[in-house]
Amino acid sequence: MASQFSTNGASNSASDASYPSTAKSINDIPKSWTFTSKLPADSLFPTPAASHKTPRDEIGPRTVRDALFTWVRPQPVSSPSLLAVSPAAMRDLNILPGSESDADFVNTVAGNKLQGWDEAKQEGGYPWAQCYGGFQFGEWAGQLGDGRAISLFETTNPETRRRYEVQLKGAGLTPYSRFADGKAVLRSSIREFVVSEALNALGIPSTRALSLTLLPGVKVYRETTEPGAIVARFAESWLRIGNFDLLRARGDRDLIRKLATYVAEDVFGGWETLPGRLENPDKPTESAPPKRGIPADAIEGPEEVAENRFTRLYREIVRRNALTVAKWQAYGFMNGVLNTDNTSLFGLSIDFGPFAFMDNFDPSYTPNHDDYMLRYSYRNQPSIIWWNLVRLGESLGESIGVGSKVDDPKFVKDGVKEEDANGIIERAEKIIMQVGEECKAVFLGEYKKLMTARLGLKSFKESDFDELFSGILDTMEALELDFNLFFRRLSSVRVDELGTEAARKEKASVFFYKDGVTGTSEAEGRKRVGEWLGKWRQRVLEDWGDGQSVAEDQDKERMQAMKKVNPNFVPRGWILDEVIRRVEKEDEREVLDRIMHMALHPFEESWSGRSFDGKEYKGDVDEETRWTSDVPKIGRALQCSCSS
Repeated sequence: MASQFSTNGASNSASDASYPSTAKSINDIPKSWTFTSKLPADSLFPTPAASHKTPRDEIGPRTVRDALFTWVRPQPVSSPSLLAVSPAAMRDLNILPGSESDADFVNTVAGNKLQGWDEAKQEGGYPWAQCYGGFQFGEWAGQLGDGRAISLFETTNPETRRRYEVQLKGAGLTPYSRFADGKAVLRSSIREFVVSEALNALGIPSTRALSLTLLPGVKVYRETTEPGAIVARFAESWLRIGNFDLLRARGDRDLIRKLATYVAEDVFGGWETLPGRLENPDKPTESAPPKRGIPADAIEGPEEVAENRFTRLYREIVRRNALTVAKWQAYGFMNGVLNTDNTSLFGLSIDFGPFAFMDNFDPSYTPNHDDYMLRYSYRNQPSIIWWNLVRLGESLGESIGVGSKVDDPKFVKDGVKEEDANGIIERAEKIIMQVGEECKAVFLGEYKKLMTARLGLKSFKESDFDELFSGILDTMEALELDFNLFFRRLSSVRVDELGTEAARKEKASVFFYKDGVTGTSEAEGRKRVGEWLGKWRQRVLEDWGDGQSVAEDQDKERMQAMKKVNPNFVPRGWILDEVIRRVEKEDEREVLDRIMHMALHPFEESWSGRSFDGKEYKGDVDEETRWTSDVPKIGRALQCSCSS
């Protein structure tokens, strides 16, 4: 794995300058197994030793009940080849730069070395796969689970105090593989490796990717035979709405309560960290942000809508997801398969299949070619996330609806009495509806903030939503303008270039593809973009000047601010397809390092020849130019399948 950095012989796989002195090898970073120590295991393998002594090929698909995970080790592989690592991931996990070349690192991220397990004593920390279900395309799919993902351990960065769960995707069969093979193809693994880190670099909450490993001896059949691979990935939590879906479907109320308690105490850091009741839950936009620091046993609000700690947990999960989907919409990202098993309780972008970043703006676009009803299209993402969150509300509904009696021993043991059912249902429905209004308010608040920043404005005016936000999106759709290129190119437009109607029409052409305007004539396109530029110019003058003019230094400051929020590079579908072809068919490796470097530094004007963390980066100028210019016509609005 060659580096793109010139370091005069020093370790060059990641930025040494940004690493704390506490960085260690993957063998020596701190490890824990909190998830498996606090939640019930599959009874067929009640201990790690019971799983470990079972021949690996005898641990396969079956129904698992009364458990949240199964102890299962990765399938051993021969001659794994490490293709790339993310320097940012190495840093965030506090892994020593350069140590990725060690055999123990490679064998850990390939699943051959079990960290924490004492083979001689047959005890210690052990890998596991989660049990969950889910609604797929709106239909109940039953037990799903980690069909090819196996978690290795948790590690806490001593500098940031953030705990991550490290997991391998493509690591072999588990009880949750159903009819699949437990493997992952190189094609989809490259896509997940890049996009996980790209989203994080854009400020969009996401699961992360540490490494990409080719499995030369593993061939995987999808539509054709493809090379196998493993992505080592990590997240604060891999729990999803689907974990609760399955428990609710099975009527396992004890495990619902136990899992909810684990999420509150061990994932979010304690019940007191959760957001309390709004001043006016029916009018969230008129309420101050919710207070935190509320004791676990506190009850808020009048009896008919009394909110206990499970409501606060629900509110936290809802608010996190509202913020994340707002970021997706503002940056034109589509997950492609927003099933409930792909919706994170932590509010992360998770499980990347047929995802995409928007090319020419089309709100009906879905990157999933199996999504015939456009359920997971760009336009529908906010409403689908809420649909999924309502399913979570139904799973927690009993605990939410019981209000102040949540810790009544009879309720805890026996559940809802028939005579109390209607009142509990009414209370739960009312609270979920109120949290729905809060979800909408959080989403819109974040979306307005992000779009205001992307347009280079300091403040939001209510008229901006229709005149600027909706105005330019409607124009982009009508003229088939590129979503992210528009904002990046707008970042370089000076206000003094837009002083007249003619000047604005002239400047409009910078937003058009070189192959011409579609949907209308060029003259009409220039007119329409020019009119919008006139409105935008006036708002810039108000925000950065005196309403009539703006100083040159202030306009430069505005442009620099815009370039810090409008990426020059996003990993589009056509770029990923090119990288996949070059790695898979032409055996290129360095292209992975280059696309990762651009993904980790998306807002730069250029990359090759520049200094990053005190080191000169040696990239490919022609490649960078192609990847940040017009999308080739044949590469726009690509779709792909869920097969990976």
